[in-house]
Amino acid sequence: MIELDLSGRTGGFRLEVTCRLEAPLTVIFGPSGAGKSTLLRMMAGLVRPERGFVRLDGRTLTDCRQRIHQKPGKRGMTLAAQHAALFPHMTVEENVAFGLRTLREVARRERIAEALAVVDAEALAERRVTTLSGGEAQRVALARALAPRPTLMLLDEPLSALDTAARDSVMTYLLRWLREHAIQTVLVTHDAADALRAQAEVVKLRDGRVTAQGAAAEVLALERSRLLERLSAQV
Repeated sequence: MIELDLSGRTGGFRLEVTCRLEAPLTVIFGPSGAGKSTLLRMMAGLVRPERGFVRLDGRTLTDCRQRIHQKPGKRGMTLAAQHAALFPHMTVEENVAFGLRTLREVARRERIAEALAVVDAEALAERRVTTLSGGEAQRVALARALAPRPTLMLLDEPLSALDTAARDSVMTYLLRWLREHAIQTVLVTHDAADALRAQAEVVKLRDGRVTAQGAAAEVLALERSRLLERLSAQV
């Protein structure tokens, strides 16, 4: 469970969010500029709020009043974002292994193979990062985030560089893997189809504030109608 009570400013944008996330999968939905990515970065510890707290399963990760701010690598969560941010001097396999240094060799190799399989990137294992396409780099960055099996997975449109068919395929397998390993997940998207397909809980953001929270079919009723109309028009 994630408890959030956050207030902060990045650039000219202000975020004011208070909510509790308990579902196995929560989709943060809203238009561009709503504050979705900023919220995930505050949860991950990459951006400090001006006020408030972040708690994960009762453990305080950030508390401005008590001056607590755990480092991102100590939070028990990983973030996979649109920009891959891989280590260019390493191979794909070395990138995925980065967060597995405490594991023994056999276990580490098993985790690497599993993570690459989830994102359908086993064939990339020995490639240099500098030779990857944008979509391939996103797959590898996602595999690197999966490999440690975190308590909480934060996904900020991590497959945006893939075409629709590849993206849907990887996302389906990814969400199944996360459920099987009981990893709570928060997924940022501006596509209502993602939330409706996954039957997730949805937190709807607009202008840095929560405007609705609940089951996808309820919160995204209007977007669902628009989506169905668009699909009908294509038939």
